[in-house]
Amino acid sequence: MTSAPAPPWTAAQRWTVAATVLGSSMAFIDGSIVNVALSAIQGTFASGVAGSQWTVNAYALMLAALILTGGALGDLYGRRRVFGLGVGVFAVASVVCGLAPSLGVLLAARTVQGVGGALLIPGSLAMIGASFDDAGRGRAVGLWSAATSATNLLGPVLGGLLVQYLSWRWAFFINIPLALMVFWCLRGVPESRSRAAQRPDLMGSLLVTLGLGLLTFALIQAGQGQGTGTLFLAALGGTGTLLLIAFVVWEHVSGKNGSGTPMLPLGLFRSAPFSGTTLLTLLLYGALGALTFFLPLNLIGVQGYTPAQAGAALVPLALLLTALSGVAGSVAGRLGPRLPLTLGPVLCAASFALFARTSLSGSYWVSFFPAILVLGLGLSVTVAPLVSAVLGSVDTRYSGTASGVNNAVSRTGGLLAVAALGLVMLGSFRAELSRGLEAQKLPPAVVSQMVAQADRLAQVQVPAGLSAPQQETARQQIRLAFVAGFRQVGWWCAALALMAGIAGFCSLGGNPLSKRPDQPPSSGT
Repeated sequence: MTSAPAPPWTAAQRWTVAATVLGSSMAFIDGSIVNVALSAIQGTFASGVAGSQWTVNAYALMLAALILTGGALGDLYGRRRVFGLGVGVFAVASVVCGLAPSLGVLLAARTVQGVGGALLIPGSLAMIGASFDDAGRGRAVGLWSAATSATNLLGPVLGGLLVQYLSWRWAFFINIPLALMVFWCLRGVPESRSRAAQRPDLMGSLLVTLGLGLLTFALIQAGQGQGTGTLFLAALGGTGTLLLIAFVVWEHVSGKNGSGTPMLPLGLFRSAPFSGTTLLTLLLYGALGALTFFLPLNLIGVQGYTPAQAGAALVPLALLLTALSGVAGSVAGRLGPRLPLTLGPVLCAASFALFARTSLSGSYWVSFFPAILVLGLGLSVTVAPLVSAVLGSVDTRYSGTASGVNNAVSRTGGLLAVAALGLVMLGSFRAELSRGLEAQKLPPAVVSQMVAQADRLAQVQVPAGLSAPQQETARQQIRLAFVAGFRQVGWWCAALALMAGIAGFCSLGGNPLSKRPDQPPSSGT
């Protein structure tokens, strides 16, 4: 007996899928393109690595802090309306990014882009969920997943081509036609709201934004080694930490006494599997965010790759992730999440260790391809089982909240790791550059002048007045110092990924997770 064919999609459903795919692709493409463009942006504004860190982190900060609030606003005021608002904010900010006459304007626009992303990203799957019944939702989500996977595959390549043949500014202008297509599709999308929606936790949003912002600022500025006092930075970092603690206390109080709707329901963490997968996400995505931040700077600024080549270098990773994630999810469904969520992060740790062994010599196939291949395998083993484990660790009623929290945690991990491991990178680079230049017997004044520029990493300028051999020697020492710092970052990323594997092993059982209806997320612990 054959099952009845699935009914055809209505016009509203087709418009919904088209709008959400295009909107999500706009946000995902932006993330993958910008990393490839960082070296060109740094060169345009003659900025240090802090400028590159903030180019990434200004966006990531607002996304991590506000993505749960964005979902709540969609439930309350209408998912289509808030999604469209997010697309509009994102598009306008993209235009300002592309036209930015200074680094300050670019960073301000990136901050606004993060707000737009926090409004549009949660709404994409929520709109699909509201437009399809249980029977049709799987097909729609599958199409959405396939499209976003293709975006992850093409994004770095497209970004490299735009940067190489046009300008890094087109990495932002590319969002404009996508936004226009989204608005065209939204005309046919019906509005939807949640009947149980409550007002968003604005105080929680404010506390977590300020806390993460101050802590990130302190970490990034500490790596500059100049201009800002140590005690002042320690005070800022301490204030940020206290604000994050205040955020947790606020979430506990507002959830326990029913005075509000917490954006982070602490009761979810009463589930050991949910706590374990959250810690795994924080550690693994932190390591991944830091490594993928510094890798394009290495490929373009040190190894001599063109932007297009640097973007294409990551294609094997995206191919493996697209091809194998479904298989890994099926295996995890039969065997349980412990094995893949232990093995996957361990494979990622091995990949980061391979990155830590790269040097200036050797081809792509010898120096970088093995590490990228192992990283693709590790992420393929991890990503789908991680999503399933997060959703399976709480009662079905709270699966959307759990997924949103995990999404925010993954972005927080990248935000903090880029800042913290930037401190490691700069410290190692500065020390190695000074040591290498002094060993080559270059004039002390030249050594001092170049070390003073250490915050620019591979774009340190060689002073005029040196002979041609001396200039080449100085440039070689810059490259060697960067590679030394990149190795340190690789080892730290390996340690973080290994700890993520330990978290997965210790917190998850060997059997498939069952839903846990006895753990309401509103009571804090």
